[in-house]
Amino acid sequence: MCQITVDRVVGISKSLNKRFGTVLEEMGLITAGELAEALARQYSCRTVSNFARAAFPPQLLGVLTAETALQNLIFPLKLEQGKLHLAMFDPTPTRLLANIAANNQVTVIPYVASRKEINQAICRHYFGLDVGEPARRSVLVAEDDKFVLSMLGNLLSKQYEVFSATNGMDAYKEAIGRKPQVILTDMEMPKLDGFGLLTALQSIPETKGIPVILISGTTSAEAESKAFERGFFDFIPKPVKETTILTRVKRAFDFYDQHNYLFLR
Repeated sequence: MCQITVDRVVGISKSLNKRFGTVLEEMGLITAGELAEALARQYSCRTVSNFARAAFPPQLLGVLTAETALQNLIFPLKLEQGKLHLAMFDPTPTRLLANIAANNQVTVIPYVASRKEINQAICRHYFGLDVGEPARRSVLVAEDDKFVLSMLGNLLSKQYEVFSATNGMDAYKEAIGRKPQVILTDMEMPKLDGFGLLTALQSIPETKGIPVILISGTTSAEAESKAFERGFFDFIPKPVKETTILTRVKRAFDFYDQHNYLFLR
């Protein structure tokens, strides 16, 4: 790779707040396996692969919460004789390892794995989901009103693959497992409201780049301003109009394309 290309990638990684190696992988310049091998050599770790579909006992999974696993892209592999073998995408956060070791009174043995396989393992073993790649452009609709959910699903399914959830927690799980390009969420939902869902999604590397559109029964300018301040991509007041939904969703897809598909020029 020439120096000009390296400088470009460094600039992109800084603007997106992503690791240099992650950007190289997303650009297709290196494979996930090559990135894992390079990180393992750099930090004197071993690599691990093909573990997402293995069996793991509940007591092992209980060593980490699902939230901790997702936020840090780590997964517990084995616990024996006071040693916790841990798959990690990034082996550099020594404070995290020290905290896990202290909280569980173990010695942590890190292994480098691809973020894709760690994500698959977390979804499968913590949430009971298999990570899939949508066959076409996809939208996740989170709405507890079944009439509105059905209306939005029927409207959007003419152009996109549509996933649905009737509460915020299920929407969170679907976003992780399905990896939609755009999310529509109601403000008021059981278990996790729209703001809580956005916060959860923004805390995870795999989902923080997804544009999230808030649908709200509150139509005041203050509510709309608060939504944008919190980080929502767009705000749509109820009752929703079909043309508004289609226009705003298309704009969200354009944003996703611009910010998540990287090419060298």
